[in-house]
Order: sequence, then C-alpha cells, then structure tokens
Amino acid sequence: MSKSILRILVFVGLFVACQQPKEEAPWVSLINNDNLEGWTVLGGVATYNVKDGVITGTSVANTPNTFLTTNKNYDNFIFEVEYKVDPSMNSGIQIRSNSLPYYRNGRVHGYQIEIDPSERAWSAGIYDEARRGWLCTLEDNPDAQAAFKQNEWNHYRVEAIGDTIKTWINNVPAAYLIDDKTSSGFIALQVHSVGKNLEKVGKSVMWKNAKILTENLSKYSTKSPIEPVITKNSLTIDETKQGWKMLWDGKTTNGWRGAKLDKFPEEGWLIENGELTVLASGGGESAAGGDIVTTELYSDFELKVDFKLTPGANSGIKYYVDTEINKGPGSSIGLEYQILDDALHPDAKLGAKEGSRTVCSLYDLIKADEQKPIKPIGEWNSAYIISKNNHVEHWLNNVKVLEYERGSDEFLKLVSESKYAKWPNFGTLEKGQILLQDHGDKVTFRNIKIRTPKNK
Repeated sequence: MSKSILRILVFVGLFVACQQPKEEAPWVSLINNDNLEGWTVLGGVATYNVKDGVITGTSVANTPNTFLTTNKNYDNFIFEVEYKVDPSMNSGIQIRSNSLPYYRNGRVHGYQIEIDPSERAWSAGIYDEARRGWLCTLEDNPDAQAAFKQNEWNHYRVEAIGDTIKTWINNVPAAYLIDDKTSSGFIALQVHSVGKNLEKVGKSVMWKNAKILTENLSKYSTKSPIEPVITKNSLTIDETKQGWKMLWDGKTTNGWRGAKLDKFPEEGWLIENGELTVLASGGGESAAGGDIVTTELYSDFELKVDFKLTPGANSGIKYYVDTEINKGPGSSIGLEYQILDDALHPDAKLGAKEGSRTVCSLYDLIKADEQKPIKPIGEWNSAYIISKNNHVEHWLNNVKVLEYERGSDEFLKLVSESKYAKWPNFGTLEKGQILLQDHGDKVTFRNIKIRTPKNK
C-alpha cells in the first residue's frame, strides 16, 4: 500500500470518527415534574413541594433539621444537581446517609455536601451530619469558595466511588475525601433548623435537575487536582479542636510495648496498610506475640478504636491494666471491652453472668445491650469507651450498649461473683494501661484515639 493511500485512509477514519455522536451518559433523573414520589420526609416538619421539576424546601420554626430522602439507597454513584438558596439559610445535600431506629431515635446521619451562602463560603465542603462534624472544609480552597453564586442557581457534581468522595461547585474542584465510614445510604435534601428565629421562617432552598449514574462509573469519573483528606489513622477537624490525640500513629510501634516485655513483640503482630493486626496462632490466650499495652498510664479517658473480626475470633480492649499483676501465663489483668464473634466462638455462651462474654460486654461482669448494632464479620466496627469520675460507658458504632460505676457496691458484688474475684482491688485502680489482647485469633485494629481531661 502506498503512503498516499495510507494517509487518505487515516484521514477518512478520523473524519468518520469525528462524525460519530458521542455516547451520552445514562443519567437517571431523581425528580419528577409534579410529585414527590420516590421521596420521604424525615426529621423535622419543614415543608417540601415540587413544581415543573423544581423541589422547594421551606423553613419552619421550632423544628429540627428536616430531610427529603430518596426511598432508594445508593452506594457507588456520580450525582449532579442544581440548587438556589436564600442567602440567610444554611443547607446541605446528604449522601450515603441513613436513619436507623437504634441511632438517636432514627436521626438522619451521614455525609453532607454543604450548602453555605454565608461569608464563610464552604459550599461543597463535606460535613458528617450527626456524627463526626467537619471532614473537608474549604479554608484552603479560595477558588471553590469564590465559585458560589449568591441568589443564583449553583451546580454540584459529587462522585462517591469506593472510599472516595469528590465534589465540584460550578465545575470548580471543591473537596476530596478518602473515608470508609459508610458505604451506602440515601440521598437527602436538607432544610436546616431555624429554631425560634422568626426572621428565617419561610425561607427556601430549591433544587432541580438532580440526576445520578450508578454503572460504569470509571468511564465517567473525573480526576480532581485537590490533595485528598484521608481520615484513616488521622484526627478529624473537630477531634483536633476537642483535644483528641492519636494513640497509635498507624505506622510504627511508638507508644506501645508487649504487656510482659520491655519492647514491642517481635512476632505475632503485623503493621501493614495502616492497620494493626494480631495474627492467628491457634486461639490461645497471650500465647504467641502476647498482649500489647500503652507505655503511658491513664486515669479518666475517652478511647476510640476501630476493630475488625475474622470468623470465630476472640480479642479484647482492656483498660486500667497493671502489667505487674499476673506475670505468669495468660493475659494481663484489667477491665475488658470484649471483642468476639458471638455466633461462632463458645465464649459467647459462658461467663459469670449470662451473656457477659459477648461482644462489647464488660467481660465476665456485665452483658451489653442485646440490640447492639454490630456489623457483620469482616466489616469495621467502632468501639468507644469513656471513663470519667469512675462512671464508665461502652459504646458500639455510636450507640451506648452498657454503663456502670467503678468501685460501687453493685460493681464489687459482680467482681466477687466472677473469675476476677481472686485479684485484689480488681477494676478499681486510679490509673492503668490500655491493652489490645492477643487471644490467638486474627483481629485488626485502626483509628486508635484518646482524649484525657485538661490539666487544671
């Protein structure tokens, strides 16, 4: 074939390709022209109506935040919408959000794409409604702050794919978050509470052209030039302001040692991909790498730990531990937030009190609430323990599952009837170490954070 003929064929091919219509993305509209079918109002009693494909939410006095939620849940998606907001109002668009009976009596919670017409101008920032607060602000993104148009229609694009959420406002990159707290939930349009402020009653937020993609997302996804905010083993904005500190840095053994060693165990524990894993070794108690403890002692404290179980696994988070007690075989002694696969591990059926060895229980002493919101094996759960002035609470996934008073008559009676009766002054130390248990089963930890009272 001659070069001239080849050039002609290439030219013809390019010409034909340019004439081919571009494949349109298979968007699905979320708003009907004249009704709110497919949506449900949750939370407060602000009003919503739709006309000609425009949803209008109107503020009402003395009501909590109100949300118009999709009846369908979405996990991975690309979402676009236009909105116009009264300059005096604050609002937002929920994604991957939920309303669960056990969580604050059904309160809507989850990721919110902020609508902020104030001078702060954090529109398209990412807030965690009724949970962790701000995750991505626009303090360091003046271009996105300037992109908001007051008293005009604004356009949002939101990509939620895997553990990544990216936002744009009027085609300007706004926020970029890597976080896997929630993988699925509804989309919701918020009318913010105005309390008793009569000047804000009757103000409106409007939305139109809401549409979503849920398939072949890699084909339509857009790169963002923004440096992502990564929440794994990091403090959120609000946690930093509230005085929380990382108890494990996600990379090293700093701040931890073996419970019966003067250094971190050389085997039995693995640090990889920002996760701290006690390895399986046959189910024996502290028989391989052994328990690990903090190098510091703690009195009053608040502790957060994410944990992930494998099938049939057993472990625990202990507190007020004194490693000088029980220098022999077995685990170090302390109060224990039980970590257990209740369905497969036999410990779930044992204990001084029925159910006192099930997950989240105060091990061998107090049974956790049976309605505890435990996630399936292989998924991350969030433990929270607070001890203040001898009042102790165990929480699981933001829900309180038990509470007790250290040193009370009731507590001492429970101890006297348990396996701990042989240990003098069990559970009543003024301060002690925090421990992650090696019980011979594979269990993984991350996001280990602590807050202690400020020195007076």
